[in-house]
Amino acid sequence: MSHRGVLSLVLVAVLLSGTASWAPAQDTQLNIRVKVELVQLNVAVMDRKGNYISGLRPSDFVVMEDGIPQKVATFGEGNEPMRSIVDASADSPKPGSPEPSPSRVEGRFSSDTSSLGAAMVGASVFILFDTSNYMYRGFVFAQDAISDFVRSLEGPDRVAFYSYSRDLSKASPLTADRSRVLHGVRTTVAGDDAALYNALLLTVKDAGQYNGRKVIVVFSNGPDNASMVPPEDVAELAQSKGIPIYMISTREAKLEPVSSTVFERLSAATGGAAYFAKTWRDQKRAFASIRDDLAHLYSLSYYPQPNPNRGWRAISVKLVGERLKKYRIRTRDGYRPLPASAAPAERIPAL
Repeated sequence: MSHRGVLSLVLVAVLLSGTASWAPAQDTQLNIRVKVELVQLNVAVMDRKGNYISGLRPSDFVVMEDGIPQKVATFGEGNEPMRSIVDASADSPKPGSPEPSPSRVEGRFSSDTSSLGAAMVGASVFILFDTSNYMYRGFVFAQDAISDFVRSLEGPDRVAFYSYSRDLSKASPLTADRSRVLHGVRTTVAGDDAALYNALLLTVKDAGQYNGRKVIVVFSNGPDNASMVPPEDVAELAQSKGIPIYMISTREAKLEPVSSTVFERLSAATGGAAYFAKTWRDQKRAFASIRDDLAHLYSLSYYPQPNPNRGWRAISVKLVGERLKKYRIRTRDGYRPLPASAAPAERIPAL
């Protein structure tokens, strides 16, 4: 492995765990327990023309994890509060009524939303802005587009504004105060190399600390010439945390096949979308499209059924009934459960 590859692995470990420790080799192997908490999905439903489909109910969705049917715990649409689902199977069925399909999301809404907390209302939006040398051209226009996007967010959404060049700068932590965020946008300046994937990994880690819906919106010119972590590691952590990543880039990124391909794959894997803006007007349209997406996403969450798989778990979301099968669904395609603790739960003798 190259020297750069070794440094990359070390940096990823430090960024994800925050600490590193060394222990002498022993004739034992680790049995790492995985603690799987509530899995949240942001689901976009659209027709063939790209129009959003609204008004769907929990019973319209089928959720599977590794082929195992899941029971939806909470459900919400757009900016409305997520509501808990009461399992209909707990109610006494009427004589002669058919048994519900175990793979279908059956249930009714509970009027009690107190247990969900205020954090389940609206979304936490993390904006990551490229302030590297690549952004000298059109820098002010990009600031304008971001500012308009911040002002346009409705409801109780909270916004954080970060910028990056070689290092990550947290200009405004997560807040409902739009003026504070706008001040952070206006005080950014361009310069230095670009370490997009380093900064994005740290942003995903920050966003993952909050409950409820989280999204990351990245404005980047494209090239990355200073990161030590690969985009694949960023995508996997975002998938495991349930955080869609939306990528907006200038036409410069589209001219570089590597950057444009990475942006498209990264956003698709997490349930987000990628936009390549040729003009400042296209930048504004891209931000407006993301705003509309956030306003129409369905939020579904579930506690995973028993599953021995500690590796990658595939998620499948489908619609029920002939009437709905013609619509398209966009969401993340899976996740990897994170270890419950960096320390081993127990040791077992090596075989």
